[in-house]
Amino acid sequence: MSSQDFQGFDHFLRGMHPAMNPATTLQGEHWRIGLITESLIRLEWSDSGEFEDRATLMAVDRAFLPSGAVDYTTGERDGMLVVETPALRLTYDRKPFSKEGLTIVVKGVPDSQFNTWHYGDDPKGNLGGTARTLDEADGAIPLGQGVISRDGWAVLDDSASNVFVTADADGNLPDGVVAYGGIGVAPRDHRETDIYFFGYGRRYREAVHDFQKLSGPAPLLPRYALGNWWSRYYRYSEEEYLDLMDRFKREGIPFTTSVIDMDWHLVNDVDPKYGSGWTGYTWNPKLFPDPKRFLDGLHERGLRTTVNIHPRDGIRAFEKPYAKAAATVGVDAEAREPVEFDLTNPKFVQAYFDMHHDLEADGIDFWWIDWQQGGVTRQPGLDPLWVLNHMHYCDSARDGRWPLTFSRFAGPGSQRYPVGFSGDTVITWKSLKFQPYFTSTASNIGYGWWSHDIGGHMFGYRDEELEARWYQLGAFSPINRLHSSCSPFSGKEPWNFHEPVRSAMVDVLRLRQALMPYLYTMNWRAAVDGDPIVEPMYWANPNLGESYEVPDEFRFGTELVVAPVVDPMDKASMRGKADAWLPQGDWFDFFDGRRYTAADPAGRRLAVWRTIDRIPVFTKAGGIVPMQSDPLSDMTVNPRALDVVIFPGADGSFAMREDSGEFCDVCADAAAAQESATAVTAMTWQWDDGRSPQFVIEAPTGNTSVVPERRDWTLIFRGVARSAMQVIVGGEAWDKDLVGTTVVDYDAETMSLSVKLVDVPSSARIQVLFPQGLALAESPVEADCERILFDAQMLYTTKEHAMAQISRYGVAAIPGLRTLEREQRNERDFFQSHMPESVIGALEEVLLRG
Repeated sequence: MSSQDFQGFDHFLRGMHPAMNPATTLQGEHWRIGLITESLIRLEWSDSGEFEDRATLMAVDRAFLPSGAVDYTTGERDGMLVVETPALRLTYDRKPFSKEGLTIVVKGVPDSQFNTWHYGDDPKGNLGGTARTLDEADGAIPLGQGVISRDGWAVLDDSASNVFVTADADGNLPDGVVAYGGIGVAPRDHRETDIYFFGYGRRYREAVHDFQKLSGPAPLLPRYALGNWWSRYYRYSEEEYLDLMDRFKREGIPFTTSVIDMDWHLVNDVDPKYGSGWTGYTWNPKLFPDPKRFLDGLHERGLRTTVNIHPRDGIRAFEKPYAKAAATVGVDAEAREPVEFDLTNPKFVQAYFDMHHDLEADGIDFWWIDWQQGGVTRQPGLDPLWVLNHMHYCDSARDGRWPLTFSRFAGPGSQRYPVGFSGDTVITWKSLKFQPYFTSTASNIGYGWWSHDIGGHMFGYRDEELEARWYQLGAFSPINRLHSSCSPFSGKEPWNFHEPVRSAMVDVLRLRQALMPYLYTMNWRAAVDGDPIVEPMYWANPNLGESYEVPDEFRFGTELVVAPVVDPMDKASMRGKADAWLPQGDWFDFFDGRRYTAADPAGRRLAVWRTIDRIPVFTKAGGIVPMQSDPLSDMTVNPRALDVVIFPGADGSFAMREDSGEFCDVCADAAAAQESATAVTAMTWQWDDGRSPQFVIEAPTGNTSVVPERRDWTLIFRGVARSAMQVIVGGEAWDKDLVGTTVVDYDAETMSLSVKLVDVPSSARIQVLFPQGLALAESPVEADCERILFDAQMLYTTKEHAMAQISRYGVAAIPGLRTLEREQRNERDFFQSHMPESVIGALEEVLLRG
């Protein structure tokens, strides 16, 4: 295997500096303190006096060059070493680490009584990280630790981690190490305590950024990975699977990624003498007589493919790849001995990847590594999942391919190997309710690209509303992969559901695809800046207690806040409720432009109510969201037609990033690739209090060859009143109305003023001016209240009285709604009819939102 074959194999190690900066390292005979930043400290104790300077599976860069400078002082106090930075004060007795002898005070956390850490303290304030799997979870499960805490500190213990070793000048690696492609993984050759102290106070984002510098960044995902994935554990045949993809296309249901679960290989036809059919590498000829034809068929339909593997049982004698693998490993093929799964055996590793390469030649794009068998290998301290993730990800980059794997979380640092598979959840409301929290909290350990079984995998019960709400969460998840078991009753195809659920499912799948320009820009942001696409609300508002009280709510990129409905719909209001919190300022419903005001510096808590076809999504004032006009077009290329949704009330900007869709070696360093590999289309919104606002789309900069030469633009100003507009393209008035290529429209339902510009040169600067100003739309309070009352399952006369009070008193009608009684028209009509509390809540949202 040549180094060219593995171009990008060691992409996350290239340019890293695992040894600490000597200028910021303090050391005694048995102890060493590395000041990586003013808030990040490495603490080592070694009885032998040996310390580790090689990269570990978690920590690959400890110098933080090019600067690596840390402002610190040292001193003595009562025989103790005192080290102080602007963020921390460390006191140490130079003895084996103990609670009494090693203390760090985190500055700038005035409202915590636990901002002083003593070695061994219980991290009670830790805000959590993630977990290896949600297999068989029915609701919440315990989570590991993240690198942020309300007390200001967090600790990661790396003492047991294996180390990376690289080949010498002659290309040789030490004997006895797990290796492939020039990089090995070996146990440490000495014992030591090796921990990392994160003392960032409430600077949560900075802590996660520096964790990703320490452990390696999350790489850029290929564009297709951000679209909809179809997956099901089911015994499809070639014809059935391709027919299903064709029906999706006929129904206008878009997918970019096709997942084939384990039944692609022999499962039930395995002789019991070989064990089970859980592990397999031979296409089932009864289902797939011509695998290459099948995979070519998927590619012709615009789909990338991944297939499931369970590597545990190695390569057995019934497998087609057996003879070649046995010869490589030196197993007696005549005796039909198994080629045992053993990543510590270099010959097995070679045979294993040769087999995968041969299978890939038929058209498999990447692998779903479904390792479930524990964390033990023949190499002490080495988790096989770590090695599988590392080797498969790096191997997938050979020959200039865009690397991608699909596997489980193996521990801190796993963000280097996306995408994550969270496991087989139970189909219940409890499972759905846990997933928003699980997803956003994973960002506290830098793990941003989770893929869940959207809709749930197994057991549970049929609940069509539950499925619709899960689809909606999926559209605003890092990866949107539908999945289910082989039960004949659990298929997730939208046509298996009744209206209005069916239409809600289709609409939200199209929405996910339409969001591709926004998603791909956030993909670059994650790779370059270290900001996962989903993050908890407290990242941006760490000193507001309210931001910690909405575990189901999260930010989705820079422009959107999502509060998914994760509880069953109330039958009286015919709406699902979500508990939301909006930071101070003006916010708009992304879909209908209704404005919500949060005047209090602490933000605003509110209940929001949505029908089955809507998920609560909010956009900040000044928000700009680029979308793809046609969600059914080819998702692998940059779109020719774009919709841009712009929200009033404040200035805003957005830099849409696009690339060629081809992986190149420089893409291993996403920051370096920004200028050479991408085009940036800058969009700015100058609100000017609505007096003379201006929206501008600049000509692309950077690698403009990746942008279509001409584009259609639909610019949608949402939440505004009707107004005249002036469009300037390339410095000249755009007056093509005469030939029908400019369309100006106003949609009263969504309060959206739009202009469509057709066939505009991409190199032209576009300006939209409002000479007469642009006003915020008046909220249609009465119409929205009437809609709620129309849907409400309650007495008609009570509805009429409620509407009359709202029309007469407006917001002041709220107290009366709770005491509203029906008039007694005759002696038989003696009962009282109060408004259902849920209907009042939905009306309150409307009456109080502005």
